[in-house]
Amino acid sequence: YRSQLRRENEFYSFNPPPDEKPADPGDEHRILSTGVKLCYLCGCPGQKACSRCHLVTYCSKEHQVIDWKQRHKKECCDEGAASVASEILNSFVFPERELVTEPEKLPVKHEELCASNSSEQVNYTSDLEEKELESMAFHETRDSKVFLKFKKCIATEPHQVLRYCREGSPLWLSSEHVPIKAEVPKCPCGAERTFEFQIMPQLLNHLKVDRKDASIDWGTLVIYTCTDSCDQGNKYSPEFIWKQDFSEDRVL
Repeated sequence: YRSQLRRENEFYSFNPPPDEKPADPGDEHRILSTGVKLCYLCGCPGQKACSRCHLVTYCSKEHQVIDWKQRHKKECCDEGAASVASEILNSFVFPERELVTEPEKLPVKHEELCASNSSEQVNYTSDLEEKELESMAFHETRDSKVFLKFKKCIATEPHQVLRYCREGSPLWLSSEHVPIKAEVPKCPCGAERTFEFQIMPQLLNHLKVDRKDASIDWGTLVIYTCTDSCDQGNKYSPEFIWKQDFSEDRVL
C-alpha cells in the first residue's frame, strides 16, 4: 500500500523529532512529539485508553484484547512494570530495526568460471526426442545464469534486505515466474506501474517467523508502483506486488 502525505499534515509534526531519546522510555512507544497517542500494540495512532490505568492507548478493541492477554494484564496500574514492558519486543508485531541506505558497489566484471573442464558421457534410456533434450538443457543453462547473477550481485552485501531502483530492473533469482508487462496491472488512475523496489529473502532472518507449524517464505518480493505517483487523497492506495519463490534446487 502507498500513502503520500504532504510535509504539513494532521498526523505528523512539520519538523522531524529530535535525535535525543525521551527521559521516559515508555513515552517513546506511546506518544509522538506532536502529542498523538499511539497504539501500545502496533504503534499506529490510537485514542482508546485502558479504562483501568489510563496509561496506554490502542487503535482498536481487538488490539487491546490481544495486548491484555499477552502482557498488559500483568502490568496494568503498575507504572514500573509498564516502563520495563515497553522495552520488551512484542511477539505480536515484527521486530523494529534500522535500515541503513547505501549505494550498491558493483563487483568487477570477470569471466565466469567453469565448474569443470571435464565432460561426462550420459546415456539416456528415455523416449525423449533430441529437440526436447536440447530445450531442457538450454532452459537449465539460462536459469543457472540468472541465479548466478543474483548470487554475485548480493555477494558484496549479503545482509541487504531491500533493493531500491525506481524504473530500473529487478534482480531475479530465477528465469521462471517472471512477469511480462501485461501481467502488471495499471494504477486505478490509468497510469502504468513501474518497478520501484524489491524485498530480499534475507529479511526473513530478521523477522523471526520461521516456525514448524507455520512459516513465511519467498525468493524475492517485487513491488511495482504508479509511474505518475498519483494523489489518491488522504488514504492508502493499493499497489502491485509480484512474489517469486525459490525453486526446489535453488538454496541461498
